[in-house]
Amino acid sequence: MFVSIVLLWISICFILLLLKSRRPKNFPPGPPAWPVLGNLVHLTSEDPLMNLEKLRQSYGNVYSLFLGSKPAVVINGVEAMKEAMVTKAADFAGSTVQETFVTPPLWCTIMADYGSTWREHRRFNLMTLRNFGLGKNSMEDRIHEELQHTVKILDQSAGETLSPQVMFHNVASNVICKILFGTRHEYDDESIKVMIQCFTELNKVANGPWAMLYDSVPLVRFLPLPFRRAFKLMETFLSFAVSRVNEHKESRIPGEPRDFIDCYLDELDKKNDESSFSEEQLVRQLFDLYLAGTDTTANTLLTAFLYLMNHPQIQERCQQEIDQVLGGKDRVTFEDRHNMPYMQAVIHEVQRVANTVPLSAFHCTTRDTELLGYSIPKGTMIIQNMISVLKEEGQWKFPHDFNPENFLDEQGEFVKPEAFMPFSAGSRVCLGEGLARMELFLITVTLLRKYKFIWPEDAGEPDYTMVLGGTSTPKLYSMKIQLRSTQ
Repeated sequence: MFVSIVLLWISICFILLLLKSRRPKNFPPGPPAWPVLGNLVHLTSEDPLMNLEKLRQSYGNVYSLFLGSKPAVVINGVEAMKEAMVTKAADFAGSTVQETFVTPPLWCTIMADYGSTWREHRRFNLMTLRNFGLGKNSMEDRIHEELQHTVKILDQSAGETLSPQVMFHNVASNVICKILFGTRHEYDDESIKVMIQCFTELNKVANGPWAMLYDSVPLVRFLPLPFRRAFKLMETFLSFAVSRVNEHKESRIPGEPRDFIDCYLDELDKKNDESSFSEEQLVRQLFDLYLAGTDTTANTLLTAFLYLMNHPQIQERCQQEIDQVLGGKDRVTFEDRHNMPYMQAVIHEVQRVANTVPLSAFHCTTRDTELLGYSIPKGTMIIQNMISVLKEEGQWKFPHDFNPENFLDEQGEFVKPEAFMPFSAGSRVCLGEGLARMELFLITVTLLRKYKFIWPEDAGEPDYTMVLGGTSTPKLYSMKIQLRSTQ
């Protein structure tokens, strides 16, 4: 009798799970969902992005998946992306907070819900970044100051081979650290080593199969699986950020901000009952901005030099343009980009093939809406498949090749196709876009002006396969450094 009752309950639960995973009327089509797991089996392979592309071929540019029992809509291609993220931006501007980042409670504005708190903090963040020089000469000065340390490393390595992974992460990390904390770290400082390792590993977990499994199947959350590592990494950053905030509270002079933390603490002094500002939110902002300002930029630079070394004719043409435009100038400025169409084309092409944030930040619908004729209920998770735009047939001259001609017109002038949206689009476009664009240009031009980068003879064939996570990064590689004879 007892066994019969248990089997009956199992059958009932199985039927309920099947019913829960049924698609609503006029919902985008998609593959059949398994009970409990939903369509997670389609995303747990070594190359989930390829799986998403195969599903796109079967079900079209707007299709649905179930992450566990949660419905999600995957949008692909320029037409669907523009309608969702630009034309109907408010409808698709919500965010579905990943549970992986809620323990400890440290999710950031990248994942925050689209409401007054998000709007208030995004406005503050943009204003503060501008005040600290974003788009101005002072930000260029910060980047060039940090580049001096990079140049020193490369000078010492001239004629030799080095692995650039740590070097590029150090540069990006220190630039954003100066803005957030008012300090930079020596490259052998344990703090920067720990923080870079923390975010590098965390990005491997974010948006990956273990994070999706944790978010979608509550029963596994107590098991000793790899997502446990994410919680420890979050605690590491929490401790680091809180200690920096406490140091600032003791040393600051109200009204005379030195960095982002001081600006936020000044805002707390003016706080009213309706304000969403708090010390907990401050820690979240620090996580958000450090994440946006470090890993994506470093990984894009790694991609840039991987391709430039293995396309020496493109590297040489960049250097010819740099020499011609800069002449006897001491250093490059961000304004110089307007006179370097080929260099701009190369950097944008690197961003296109790098596809550094392949699924962007997950959104959700804020109201019942429609997309390309399909009905999307309020609260539905939205996943942007960025590779479908950045390599879409018909949008690019050479969608599957690394070729700067994708960003040049017939006259050789720089053009930016509407399909170029590596920072997403609309109201939730990446907060760090302006800083990233400046860093990529100044760093790449400065290094190409002084050095020639060579693929080591004993390195074998280059592997352009990306390691996927919250961001995509090239596999470990080495580069040979050679001082240019023109210097």
